[in-house]
Amino acid sequence: MDTVQSNSKHPKGLWVLFGTEMWERFNFYGMRALLTLFMVNSLLIREADASIIYGGFLALCYLTPLLGGFIADKYLGNRNCIILGGSLMAIGQFLLFLSASTFSDSLGSAKGLMWLALFIIIFGNGFFKPNISSMVGSLYPKQEKSKLDSAFTIFYMGINIGAFLGQFICPYVGDVKDAAGVRDIFAFKWGFLAASIAMIIGTVTFFILKNRYVVTPEGRPIGGLPKHNTSDDFEEGESQTAKFSGRFIGFATGLFVILFFVFRYFLVGEFGFSSVEMGQLIKGIIYPFIYAAGISLAFLIMSSAENKIEKQRIWVIYIVSFFIIFFWAAFEQAGSSLTFIADNQTDRSIFGWEMPPSMVQIFNGLFVVLLALPFSLLWDKLRAKGKEPVSPLKQAIGLALIALSYFIIAYNVKDLGNSGLLAIKWLILLYLIQTMGELCLSPIGLSLVGKLAPKRFSSLLYGVFFIANAAGYALAGTLGAIIPATGDKFAKAQEIGVNLQDVLDKKITLNAEQVKAFSAAQLPTEYTTFAGFTIHNLFEFFMVFVVLCGIAAILLALLSPVLKRMMNGVK
Repeated sequence: MDTVQSNSKHPKGLWVLFGTEMWERFNFYGMRALLTLFMVNSLLIREADASIIYGGFLALCYLTPLLGGFIADKYLGNRNCIILGGSLMAIGQFLLFLSASTFSDSLGSAKGLMWLALFIIIFGNGFFKPNISSMVGSLYPKQEKSKLDSAFTIFYMGINIGAFLGQFICPYVGDVKDAAGVRDIFAFKWGFLAASIAMIIGTVTFFILKNRYVVTPEGRPIGGLPKHNTSDDFEEGESQTAKFSGRFIGFATGLFVILFFVFRYFLVGEFGFSSVEMGQLIKGIIYPFIYAAGISLAFLIMSSAENKIEKQRIWVIYIVSFFIIFFWAAFEQAGSSLTFIADNQTDRSIFGWEMPPSMVQIFNGLFVVLLALPFSLLWDKLRAKGKEPVSPLKQAIGLALIALSYFIIAYNVKDLGNSGLLAIKWLILLYLIQTMGELCLSPIGLSLVGKLAPKRFSSLLYGVFFIANAAGYALAGTLGAIIPATGDKFAKAQEIGVNLQDVLDKKITLNAEQVKAFSAAQLPTEYTTFAGFTIHNLFEFFMVFVVLCGIAAILLALLSPVLKRMMNGVK
Protein backbone atom coordinates (compact mmCIF):
# COMPACT_ATOMS: atom_id res chain seq x y z
CA MET A 1 0.00 0.00 0.00
CA ASP A 2 1.61 3.32 -0.98
CA THR A 3 2.03 6.10 1.55
CA VAL A 4 -0.43 8.50 -0.07
CA GLN A 5 -3.14 5.89 -0.01
CA SER A 6 -2.40 4.82 3.56
CA ASN A 7 -2.59 8.43 4.69
CA SER A 8 -5.95 9.14 3.09
CA LYS A 9 -7.96 5.92 3.25
CA HIS A 10 -9.20 3.82 6.11
CA PRO A 11 -8.61 0.04 5.85
CA LYS A 12 -11.49 -2.12 4.58
CA GLY A 13 -11.49 -3.99 7.88
CA LEU A 14 -12.95 -0.84 9.51
CA TRP A 15 -16.08 -1.25 7.35
CA VAL A 16 -16.45 -4.93 8.34
CA LEU A 17 -16.25 -3.98 12.04
CA PHE A 18 -18.57 -1.01 11.31
CA GLY A 19 -21.20 -3.37 9.80
CA THR A 20 -20.92 -5.96 12.58
CA GLU A 21 -21.28 -3.29 15.26
CA MET A 22 -24.20 -1.70 13.35
CA TRP A 23 -26.32 -4.89 13.54
CA GLU A 24 -25.35 -5.45 17.16
CA ARG A 25 -26.47 -1.92 18.08
CA PHE A 26 -29.73 -2.43 16.12
CA ASN A 27 -30.40 -5.41 18.36
CA PHE A 28 -29.37 -3.67 21.60
CA TYR A 29 -31.02 -0.26 21.12
CA GLY A 30 -34.16 -1.77 19.57
CA MET A 31 -34.63 -3.90 22.68
CA ARG A 32 -33.66 -1.00 24.97
CA ALA A 33 -36.40 1.21 23.46
CA LEU A 34 -39.07 -1.29 24.49
CA LEU A 35 -37.66 -2.81 27.68
CA THR A 36 -38.98 -0.46 30.41
CA LEU A 37 -42.41 -0.08 28.72
CA PHE A 38 -42.64 -3.90 28.43
CA MET A 39 -41.75 -4.28 32.13
CA VAL A 40 -44.31 -1.70 33.27
CA ASN A 41 -47.21 -2.56 30.94
CA SER A 42 -46.94 -6.32 30.36
CA LEU A 43 -45.06 -7.61 33.42
CA LEU A 44 -46.71 -5.06 35.78
CA ILE A 45 -43.43 -3.89 37.38
CA ARG A 46 -43.49 -0.45 39.08
CA GLU A 47 -41.90 2.45 37.12
CA ALA A 48 -39.30 3.18 39.81
CA ASP A 49 -38.29 -0.52 39.92
CA ALA A 50 -38.21 -0.66 36.11
CA SER A 51 -35.75 2.29 36.16
CA ILE A 52 -33.55 0.55 38.75
CA ILE A 53 -33.64 -2.77 36.81
CA TYR A 54 -32.90 -0.92 33.56
CA GLY A 55 -29.94 0.88 35.17
CA GLY A 56 -28.63 -2.38 36.66
CA PHE A 57 -29.01 -4.25 33.36
CA LEU A 58 -27.20 -1.56 31.36
CA ALA A 59 -24.51 -1.26 34.02
CA LEU A 60 -23.81 -5.01 33.95
CA CYS A 61 -23.66 -4.85 30.14
CA TYR A 62 -20.70 -2.53 30.63
CA LEU A 63 -19.14 -4.51 33.49
CA THR A 64 -18.93 -7.90 31.74
CA PRO A 65 -16.63 -6.47 29.00
CA LEU A 66 -13.92 -6.75 31.69
CA LEU A 67 -14.40 -10.50 31.77
CA GLY A 68 -14.76 -10.68 27.98
CA GLY A 69 -11.65 -8.55 27.48
CA PHE A 70 -9.65 -10.71 29.90
CA ILE A 71 -10.74 -14.01 28.27
CA ALA A 72 -9.97 -12.59 24.80
CA ASP A 73 -6.51 -11.29 25.81
CA LYS A 74 -5.59 -14.51 27.58
CA TYR A 75 -7.37 -17.40 25.83
CA LEU A 76 -9.85 -17.02 22.97
CA GLY A 77 -8.78 -13.92 21.00
CA ASN A 78 -11.04 -11.07 19.83
CA ARG A 79 -12.59 -12.89 16.85
CA ASN A 80 -13.89 -15.94 18.73
CA CYS A 81 -15.26 -13.73 21.52
CA ILE A 82 -17.19 -11.58 19.00
CA ILE A 83 -18.83 -14.68 17.46
CA LEU A 84 -19.62 -16.14 20.92
CA GLY A 85 -21.01 -12.80 22.18
CA GLY A 86 -23.16 -12.24 19.09
CA SER A 87 -24.65 -15.74 19.35
CA LEU A 88 -25.49 -15.27 23.05
CA MET A 89 -27.20 -11.92 22.41
CA ALA A 90 -29.35 -13.41 19.62
CA ILE A 91 -30.45 -16.19 22.04
CA GLY A 92 -31.19 -13.63 24.79
CA GLN A 93 -33.39 -11.53 22.50
CA PHE A 94 -35.28 -14.66 21.44
CA LEU A 95 -35.95 -15.45 25.13
CA LEU A 96 -37.38 -11.91 25.53
CA PHE A 97 -39.64 -12.71 22.55
CA LEU A 98 -40.81 -15.84 24.43
CA SER A 99 -41.35 -13.82 27.64
CA ALA A 100 -43.44 -11.27 25.73
CA SER A 101 -45.42 -14.13 24.13
CA THR A 102 -46.33 -15.94 27.39
CA PHE A 103 -46.93 -13.29 30.11
CA SER A 104 -50.74 -13.49 29.79
CA ASP A 105 -50.69 -17.25 30.56
CA SER A 106 -48.14 -17.16 33.36
CA LEU A 107 -46.79 -13.85 34.65
CA GLY A 108 -44.31 -15.60 36.95
CA SER A 109 -42.65 -17.70 34.24
CA ALA A 110 -42.63 -14.70 31.82
CA LYS A 111 -40.73 -12.69 34.46
CA GLY A 112 -38.35 -15.64 34.92
CA LEU A 113 -37.74 -15.75 31.16
CA MET A 114 -37.07 -11.99 31.14
CA TRP A 115 -34.42 -12.36 33.89
CA LEU A 116 -32.77 -15.27 32.04
CA ALA A 117 -32.83 -13.27 28.77
CA LEU A 118 -31.24 -10.20 30.37
CA PHE A 119 -28.61 -12.41 32.04
CA ILE A 120 -27.61 -14.01 28.70
CA ILE A 121 -27.60 -10.63 26.87
CA ILE A 122 -25.34 -9.19 29.61
CA PHE A 123 -22.74 -11.95 29.07
CA GLY A 124 -23.08 -11.84 25.28
CA ASN A 125 -22.44 -8.11 25.35
CA GLY A 126 -19.42 -8.69 27.61
CA PHE A 127 -17.77 -10.95 25.05
CA PHE A 128 -18.69 -8.71 22.11
CA LYS A 129 -18.13 -5.14 23.22
CA PRO A 130 -14.46 -4.71 24.30
CA ASN A 131 -13.16 -6.95 21.55
CA ILE A 132 -14.66 -5.11 18.62
CA SER A 133 -13.43 -1.73 19.99
CA SER A 134 -9.85 -2.93 20.54
CA MET A 135 -9.74 -4.44 17.00
CA VAL A 136 -10.38 -0.99 15.45
CA GLY A 137 -7.13 0.33 16.98
CA SER A 138 -5.16 -2.69 15.69
CA LEU A 139 -6.10 -2.00 12.04
CA TYR A 140 -3.72 0.98 11.93
CA PRO A 141 0.11 0.88 11.81
CA LYS A 142 1.95 2.71 14.61
CA GLN A 143 2.71 5.76 12.47
CA GLU A 144 -1.03 6.27 11.73
CA LYS A 145 -2.36 6.24 15.32
CA SER A 146 -3.32 9.93 14.86
CA LYS A 147 -6.13 8.73 12.55
CA LEU A 148 -7.83 6.93 15.41
CA ASP A 149 -10.08 9.90 16.36
CA SER A 150 -11.62 9.97 12.87
CA ALA A 151 -11.66 6.12 12.65
CA PHE A 152 -13.60 5.88 15.91
CA THR A 153 -15.97 8.64 14.79
CA ILE A 154 -16.73 6.64 11.60
CA PHE A 155 -17.10 3.48 13.72
CA TYR A 156 -19.40 5.47 16.03
CA MET A 157 -21.55 6.37 13.03
CA GLY A 158 -21.99 2.62 12.39
CA ILE A 159 -23.10 2.22 16.00
CA ASN A 160 -25.68 4.94 15.52
CA ILE A 161 -27.02 3.87 12.11
CA GLY A 162 -27.73 0.57 13.89
CA ALA A 163 -29.25 2.39 16.87
CA PHE A 164 -31.42 4.49 14.55
CA LEU A 165 -32.71 1.45 12.63
CA GLY A 166 -33.32 -0.50 15.86
CA GLN A 167 -35.13 2.40 17.54
CA PHE A 168 -37.33 2.84 14.48
CA ILE A 169 -38.15 -0.76 13.50
CA CYS A 170 -38.53 -2.35 16.96
CA PRO A 171 -41.00 0.30 18.27
CA TYR A 172 -42.75 0.39 14.85
CA VAL A 173 -43.64 -3.31 15.17
CA GLY A 174 -43.60 -3.58 18.99
CA ASP A 175 -45.10 -0.39 20.49
CA VAL A 176 -48.48 -0.10 18.78
CA LYS A 177 -52.06 0.83 19.63
CA ASP A 178 -55.20 -1.15 18.86
CA ALA A 179 -58.27 0.18 17.03
CA ALA A 180 -59.53 1.84 20.24
CA GLY A 181 -56.25 3.76 20.67
CA VAL A 182 -55.12 1.61 23.61
CA ARG A 183 -51.54 0.22 23.77
CA ASP A 184 -51.40 -3.40 22.52
CA ILE A 185 -49.35 -5.02 25.30
CA PHE A 186 -49.05 -8.23 23.25
CA ALA A 187 -47.09 -6.54 20.42
CA PHE A 188 -43.78 -6.05 22.30
CA LYS A 189 -42.71 -9.58 21.25
CA TRP A 190 -42.34 -8.55 17.58
CA GLY A 191 -39.83 -5.85 18.54
CA PHE A 192 -37.75 -8.39 20.47
CA LEU A 193 -37.90 -10.86 17.56
CA ALA A 194 -36.65 -8.16 15.13
CA ALA A 195 -33.74 -7.49 17.53
CA SER A 196 -32.83 -11.21 17.60
CA ILE A 197 -32.80 -11.46 13.77
CA ALA A 198 -30.57 -8.35 13.50
CA MET A 199 -27.98 -9.94 15.83
CA ILE A 200 -27.92 -13.15 13.76
CA ILE A 201 -27.25 -11.09 10.57
CA GLY A 202 -24.38 -9.19 12.27
CA THR A 203 -22.68 -12.31 13.65
CA VAL A 204 -22.91 -14.24 10.34
CA THR A 205 -21.55 -11.20 8.39
CA PHE A 206 -18.50 -10.98 10.66
CA PHE A 207 -17.91 -14.75 10.49
CA ILE A 208 -17.88 -14.71 6.67
CA LEU A 209 -15.74 -11.56 6.11
CA LYS A 210 -13.26 -11.61 9.03
CA ASN A 211 -10.42 -13.60 7.38
CA ARG A 212 -10.42 -11.51 4.25
CA TYR A 213 -10.55 -7.97 5.61
CA VAL A 214 -9.90 -7.86 9.37
CA VAL A 215 -6.10 -7.93 8.98
CA THR A 216 -3.10 -5.71 9.78
CA PRO A 217 -1.55 -3.51 7.04
CA GLU A 218 0.91 -6.40 6.47
CA GLY A 219 -1.93 -8.90 6.05
CA ARG A 220 -1.73 -10.75 9.41
CA PRO A 221 -5.12 -11.65 10.96
CA ILE A 222 -6.19 -9.29 13.77
CA GLY A 223 -7.75 -10.66 16.94
CA GLY A 224 -6.71 -14.28 16.48
CA LEU A 225 -5.68 -16.57 19.33
CA PRO A 226 -3.33 -14.71 21.75
CA LYS A 227 -0.67 -17.45 21.46
CA HIS A 228 -0.18 -16.37 17.81
CA ASN A 229 0.69 -12.72 18.71
CA THR A 230 4.13 -11.54 17.55
CA SER A 231 6.40 -8.77 18.87
CA ASP A 232 5.16 -6.62 15.93
CA ASP A 233 1.84 -6.23 17.75
CA PHE A 234 3.45 -4.28 20.62
CA GLU A 235 5.18 -0.94 21.09
CA GLU A 236 8.99 -1.10 21.13
CA GLY A 237 10.41 -2.07 24.49
CA GLU A 238 6.94 -2.75 25.97
CA SER A 239 6.20 -5.92 27.93
CA GLN A 240 3.96 -8.29 25.99
CA THR A 241 2.02 -9.72 28.92
CA ALA A 242 0.52 -8.00 31.95
CA LYS A 243 2.06 -9.24 35.20
CA PHE A 244 0.09 -8.83 38.41
CA SER A 245 1.77 -9.92 41.65
CA GLY A 246 -0.10 -12.18 44.07
CA ARG A 247 0.27 -9.55 46.79
CA PHE A 248 -1.48 -6.88 44.70
CA ILE A 249 -4.21 -9.29 43.55
CA GLY A 250 -4.88 -10.09 47.22
CA PHE A 251 -4.89 -6.41 48.16
CA ALA A 252 -7.26 -5.55 45.25
CA THR A 253 -9.63 -8.36 46.34
CA GLY A 254 -9.68 -7.07 49.93
CA LEU A 255 -10.28 -3.53 48.67
CA PHE A 256 -13.18 -4.79 46.53
CA VAL A 257 -14.89 -6.50 49.52
CA ILE A 258 -14.55 -3.42 51.79
CA LEU A 259 -15.77 -1.02 49.09
CA PHE A 260 -18.71 -3.29 48.22
CA PHE A 261 -20.11 -2.99 51.76
CA VAL A 262 -19.31 0.73 52.02
CA PHE A 263 -21.25 1.43 48.81
CA ARG A 264 -24.03 -0.98 49.87
CA TYR A 265 -24.51 0.91 53.14
CA PHE A 266 -24.43 4.23 51.30
CA LEU A 267 -27.07 3.12 48.73
CA VAL A 268 -29.56 1.07 50.77
CA GLY A 269 -28.66 1.90 54.37
CA GLU A 270 -27.69 -1.63 55.48
CA PHE A 271 -24.70 -4.01 55.45
CA GLY A 272 -26.80 -7.19 55.69
CA PHE A 273 -29.34 -8.59 53.22
CA SER A 274 -32.74 -8.25 54.85
CA SER A 275 -34.69 -6.75 51.90
CA VAL A 276 -35.83 -9.04 49.07
CA GLU A 277 -37.67 -6.33 47.12
CA MET A 278 -36.38 -6.34 43.52
CA GLY A 279 -35.40 -2.66 43.19
CA GLN A 280 -33.57 -2.79 46.54
CA LEU A 281 -31.74 -6.02 45.58
CA ILE A 282 -30.35 -4.49 42.38
CA LYS A 283 -29.53 -1.19 44.07
CA GLY A 284 -27.89 -2.96 47.02
CA ILE A 285 -25.97 -5.73 45.20
CA ILE A 286 -25.34 -4.89 41.54
CA TYR A 287 -24.64 -1.16 41.97
CA PRO A 288 -22.10 -1.57 44.86
CA PHE A 289 -20.48 -4.45 42.92
CA ILE A 290 -19.90 -2.17 39.89
CA TYR A 291 -18.54 0.79 41.88
CA ALA A 292 -16.24 -1.45 43.96
CA ALA A 293 -15.05 -3.45 40.91
CA GLY A 294 -14.09 -0.28 39.04
CA ILE A 295 -11.94 1.13 41.85
CA SER A 296 -10.23 -2.17 42.77
CA LEU A 297 -9.47 -3.06 39.14
CA ALA A 298 -8.08 0.44 38.54
CA PHE A 299 -5.77 -0.09 41.54
CA LEU A 300 -4.65 -3.52 40.23
CA ILE A 301 -3.77 -2.21 36.74
CA MET A 302 -1.86 0.73 38.22
CA SER A 303 0.19 -1.72 40.35
CA SER A 304 1.53 -3.27 37.13
CA ALA A 305 2.55 0.02 35.44
CA GLU A 306 6.25 -0.10 34.57
CA ASN A 307 7.35 3.56 34.62
CA LYS A 308 6.26 7.12 35.41
CA ILE A 309 4.98 7.90 31.88
CA GLU A 310 2.83 4.76 31.82
CA LYS A 311 1.44 5.63 35.27
CA GLN A 312 0.57 9.17 34.25
CA ARG A 313 -1.16 8.05 31.05
CA ILE A 314 -3.20 5.46 32.96
CA TRP A 315 -4.15 8.18 35.50
CA VAL A 316 -5.50 10.30 32.61
CA ILE A 317 -7.74 7.36 31.57
CA TYR A 318 -8.98 7.05 35.19
CA ILE A 319 -9.66 10.77 35.69
CA VAL A 320 -11.52 11.09 32.38
CA SER A 321 -13.45 7.88 33.19
CA PHE A 322 -14.62 9.38 36.50
CA PHE A 323 -16.14 12.43 34.77
CA ILE A 324 -17.76 10.23 32.12
CA ILE A 325 -19.92 8.71 34.89
CA PHE A 326 -21.92 11.94 35.20
CA PHE A 327 -22.40 12.24 31.44
CA TRP A 328 -23.90 8.74 31.09
CA ALA A 329 -26.03 9.13 34.24
CA ALA A 330 -27.75 12.06 32.52
CA PHE A 331 -27.65 10.73 28.95
CA GLU A 332 -29.14 7.32 29.81
CA GLN A 333 -32.39 8.80 31.11
CA ALA A 334 -33.46 8.20 27.48
CA GLY A 335 -34.55 4.63 28.17
CA SER A 336 -36.22 5.25 31.53
CA SER A 337 -37.42 8.64 32.84
CA LEU A 338 -37.45 10.39 29.43
CA THR A 339 -39.41 7.45 27.94
CA PHE A 340 -41.94 7.64 30.79
CA ILE A 341 -42.27 11.42 30.25
CA ALA A 342 -42.66 10.86 26.49
CA ASP A 343 -45.35 8.26 27.29
CA ASN A 344 -47.27 10.17 29.96
CA GLN A 345 -46.74 13.91 29.66
CA THR A 346 -45.76 14.73 26.05
CA ASP A 347 -47.79 15.73 23.01
CA ARG A 348 -46.15 13.35 20.50
CA SER A 349 -48.06 14.36 17.37
CA ILE A 350 -45.86 15.17 14.36
CA PHE A 351 -47.82 16.46 11.32
CA GLY A 352 -50.91 14.60 12.54
CA TRP A 353 -49.09 11.29 13.24
CA GLU A 354 -48.67 10.22 16.85
CA MET A 355 -45.17 8.87 17.43
CA PRO A 356 -44.93 5.83 19.78
CA PRO A 357 -43.24 6.92 23.04
CA SER A 358 -40.49 4.29 22.71
CA MET A 359 -39.55 5.77 19.32
CA VAL A 360 -38.78 9.28 20.65
CA GLN A 361 -35.22 8.09 21.47
CA ILE A 362 -34.66 7.67 17.71
CA PHE A 363 -33.64 11.32 17.38
CA ASN A 364 -30.35 10.59 19.15
CA GLY A 365 -29.33 7.95 16.57
CA LEU A 366 -30.59 10.12 13.71
CA PHE A 367 -28.60 13.17 14.84
CA VAL A 368 -25.42 11.12 15.32
CA VAL A 369 -25.68 9.80 11.76
CA LEU A 370 -26.15 13.38 10.49
CA LEU A 371 -23.46 14.99 12.68
CA ALA A 372 -20.71 12.33 13.05
CA LEU A 373 -18.98 13.20 9.78
CA PRO A 374 -19.17 17.01 10.27
CA PHE A 375 -17.68 16.56 13.77
CA SER A 376 -14.92 14.30 12.40
CA LEU A 377 -14.11 16.94 9.74
CA LEU A 378 -14.21 19.70 12.38
CA TRP A 379 -11.54 17.90 14.50
CA ASP A 380 -9.43 17.28 11.35
CA LYS A 381 -9.68 20.96 10.36
CA LEU A 382 -8.80 22.23 13.85
CA ARG A 383 -5.91 19.72 14.02
CA ALA A 384 -4.52 21.02 10.71
CA LYS A 385 -4.54 24.57 12.15
CA GLY A 386 -3.02 23.40 15.43
CA LYS A 387 -6.15 24.49 17.34
CA GLU A 388 -7.75 21.11 18.16
CA PRO A 389 -8.84 20.99 21.85
CA VAL A 390 -7.09 18.31 23.92
CA SER A 391 -9.33 15.21 24.42
CA PRO A 392 -10.30 15.97 28.07
CA LEU A 393 -11.40 19.49 27.07
CA LYS A 394 -13.61 18.04 24.30
CA GLN A 395 -15.19 15.87 26.98
CA ALA A 396 -15.75 18.86 29.29
CA ILE A 397 -17.60 20.53 26.37
CA GLY A 398 -19.73 17.35 26.09
CA LEU A 399 -20.69 17.58 29.77
CA ALA A 400 -21.53 21.30 29.44
CA LEU A 401 -23.82 20.56 26.48
CA ILE A 402 -25.76 17.89 28.38
CA ALA A 403 -26.22 20.33 31.30
CA LEU A 404 -27.56 22.89 28.80
CA SER A 405 -30.03 20.37 27.30
CA TYR A 406 -31.57 19.66 30.71
CA PHE A 407 -31.61 23.36 31.61
CA ILE A 408 -33.76 24.09 28.51
CA ILE A 409 -36.15 21.18 29.19
CA ALA A 410 -36.41 22.12 32.90
CA TYR A 411 -37.69 25.59 32.00
CA ASN A 412 -40.19 24.15 29.52
CA VAL A 413 -41.77 21.80 32.06
CA LYS A 414 -41.79 24.44 34.82
CA ASP A 415 -45.33 25.70 34.14
CA LEU A 416 -46.95 22.50 32.85
CA GLY A 417 -48.66 21.68 36.13
CA ASN A 418 -50.08 18.19 36.60
CA SER A 419 -52.01 17.94 33.34
CA GLY A 420 -50.14 20.07 30.76
CA LEU A 421 -48.31 18.33 27.90
CA LEU A 422 -44.73 19.01 26.84
CA ALA A 423 -44.38 19.78 23.11
CA ILE A 424 -42.30 17.05 21.42
CA LYS A 425 -40.05 19.72 19.82
CA TRP A 426 -38.41 20.26 23.23
CA LEU A 427 -37.52 16.57 23.54
CA ILE A 428 -36.16 16.69 19.96
CA LEU A 429 -34.03 19.74 20.88
CA LEU A 430 -32.83 17.93 24.03
CA TYR A 431 -31.69 14.95 21.92
CA LEU A 432 -29.97 17.28 19.39
CA ILE A 433 -27.91 19.04 22.09
CA GLN A 434 -27.19 15.75 23.90
CA THR A 435 -26.00 14.19 20.63
CA MET A 436 -23.55 17.04 20.11
CA GLY A 437 -22.32 16.44 23.66
CA GLU A 438 -22.05 12.71 23.00
CA LEU A 439 -19.93 13.31 19.87
CA CYS A 440 -17.55 15.47 21.91
CA LEU A 441 -17.26 12.81 24.58
CA SER A 442 -17.88 9.17 23.67
CA PRO A 443 -15.86 8.39 20.50
CA ILE A 444 -13.10 10.69 21.82
CA GLY A 445 -13.01 8.63 25.05
CA LEU A 446 -12.70 5.32 23.15
CA SER A 447 -9.92 6.82 21.04
CA LEU A 448 -8.12 8.22 24.11
CA VAL A 449 -7.96 4.76 25.72
CA GLY A 450 -6.69 3.34 22.40
CA LYS A 451 -3.87 5.91 22.34
CA LEU A 452 -2.87 5.91 26.03
CA ALA A 453 -3.31 2.26 27.08
CA PRO A 454 -0.23 -0.02 27.11
CA LYS A 455 -0.96 -2.84 24.61
CA ARG A 456 -0.54 -5.65 27.15
CA PHE A 457 -3.67 -4.62 29.00
CA SER A 458 -5.48 -2.48 26.45
CA SER A 459 -8.64 -4.67 26.63
CA LEU A 460 -8.54 -4.42 30.45
CA LEU A 461 -8.24 -0.62 30.27
CA TYR A 462 -11.15 -0.55 27.80
CA GLY A 463 -12.86 -2.56 30.53
CA VAL A 464 -12.12 0.20 33.09
CA PHE A 465 -13.48 2.77 30.62
CA PHE A 466 -16.63 0.68 30.20
CA ILE A 467 -16.92 0.32 34.02
CA ALA A 468 -17.12 4.13 34.13
CA ASN A 469 -20.02 3.82 31.67
CA ALA A 470 -21.46 1.07 33.91
CA ALA A 471 -21.20 3.28 36.99
CA GLY A 472 -22.91 6.04 34.99
CA TYR A 473 -25.77 3.69 34.04
CA ALA A 474 -26.12 2.53 37.65
CA LEU A 475 -26.35 6.19 38.70
CA ALA A 476 -28.83 6.70 35.82
CA GLY A 477 -31.03 3.98 37.32
CA THR A 478 -30.89 5.61 40.76
CA LEU A 479 -31.67 9.06 39.30
CA GLY A 480 -34.38 7.73 36.94
CA ALA A 481 -36.17 6.25 39.95
CA ILE A 482 -36.57 9.70 41.58
CA ILE A 483 -38.80 10.95 38.73
CA PRO A 484 -41.82 12.67 40.37
CA ALA A 485 -45.42 11.78 39.54
CA THR A 486 -46.33 12.65 35.92
CA GLY A 487 -49.75 13.73 34.63
CA ASP A 488 -51.08 10.19 34.13
CA LYS A 489 -50.61 9.46 37.87
CA PHE A 490 -52.76 12.46 38.87
CA ALA A 491 -55.47 11.30 36.41
CA LYS A 492 -55.41 7.73 37.83
CA ALA A 493 -55.71 9.07 41.40
CA GLN A 494 -58.69 11.19 40.28
CA GLU A 495 -60.40 7.99 39.02
CA ILE A 496 -59.94 6.52 42.52
CA GLY A 497 -61.54 9.71 43.83
CA VAL A 498 -58.43 11.16 45.45
CA ASN A 499 -56.43 14.34 44.76
CA LEU A 500 -52.85 13.04 44.44
CA GLN A 501 -51.37 16.49 45.14
CA ASP A 502 -53.07 16.52 48.56
CA VAL A 503 -51.69 13.02 49.33
CA LEU A 504 -48.13 14.09 48.40
CA ASP A 505 -48.46 17.32 50.42
CA LYS A 506 -49.69 15.23 53.40
CA LYS A 507 -52.96 17.21 53.51
CA ILE A 508 -55.03 14.01 53.56
CA THR A 509 -54.45 10.46 54.82
CA LEU A 510 -55.59 7.50 52.71
CA ASN A 511 -57.90 4.88 54.20
CA ALA A 512 -57.08 1.15 53.89
CA GLU A 513 -59.15 0.73 50.70
CA GLN A 514 -57.51 3.74 49.04
CA VAL A 515 -54.01 2.50 50.00
CA LYS A 516 -54.84 -0.81 48.28
CA ALA A 517 -56.14 1.00 45.18
CA PHE A 518 -53.01 3.23 45.09
CA SER A 519 -50.77 0.16 45.30
CA ALA A 520 -52.64 -1.63 42.48
CA ALA A 521 -52.42 1.48 40.27
CA GLN A 522 -48.69 1.91 41.16
CA LEU A 523 -49.26 5.44 42.50
CA PRO A 524 -46.80 7.22 44.83
CA THR A 525 -47.86 8.39 48.29
CA GLU A 526 -44.85 10.64 48.96
CA TYR A 527 -42.31 12.78 47.11
CA THR A 528 -39.02 11.26 45.97
CA THR A 529 -35.72 12.51 47.42
CA PHE A 530 -32.11 12.69 46.21
CA ALA A 531 -29.05 13.56 48.36
CA GLY A 532 -31.32 15.01 51.03
CA PHE A 533 -33.34 17.16 48.60
CA THR A 534 -37.05 16.55 48.01
CA ILE A 535 -38.07 16.42 44.33
CA HIS A 536 -41.52 18.05 44.08
CA ASN A 537 -41.87 18.33 40.30
CA LEU A 538 -40.26 17.73 36.89
CA PHE A 539 -38.46 21.10 36.98
CA GLU A 540 -36.56 20.10 40.14
CA PHE A 541 -35.94 16.60 38.71
CA PHE A 542 -34.25 17.98 35.56
CA MET A 543 -32.26 20.55 37.54
CA VAL A 544 -30.50 17.65 39.34
CA PHE A 545 -28.84 16.81 35.99
CA VAL A 546 -28.02 20.46 35.26
CA VAL A 547 -26.15 20.79 38.56
CA LEU A 548 -24.33 17.41 38.39
CA CYS A 549 -23.15 17.78 34.77
CA GLY A 550 -22.47 21.53 35.05
CA ILE A 551 -20.11 21.09 38.02
CA ALA A 552 -18.40 18.10 36.33
CA ALA A 553 -17.89 20.13 33.11
CA ILE A 554 -16.25 23.06 34.96
CA LEU A 555 -13.91 20.79 36.98
CA LEU A 556 -12.82 18.77 33.91
CA ALA A 557 -12.18 21.95 31.88
CA LEU A 558 -10.00 23.31 34.71
CA LEU A 559 -8.08 20.00 34.89
CA SER A 560 -7.50 19.77 31.12
CA PRO A 561 -4.09 21.55 31.00
CA VAL A 562 -2.77 19.22 33.75
CA LEU A 563 -4.11 16.14 31.94
CA LYS A 564 -2.51 17.33 28.69
CA ARG A 565 0.91 17.33 30.41
CA MET A 566 0.24 13.88 31.91
CA MET A 567 -0.49 12.46 28.43
CA ASN A 568 3.24 12.94 27.70
CA GLY A 569 3.08 13.88 24.06
CA VAL A 570 0.06 11.77 23.04
CA LYS A 571 -2.23 14.04 21.01
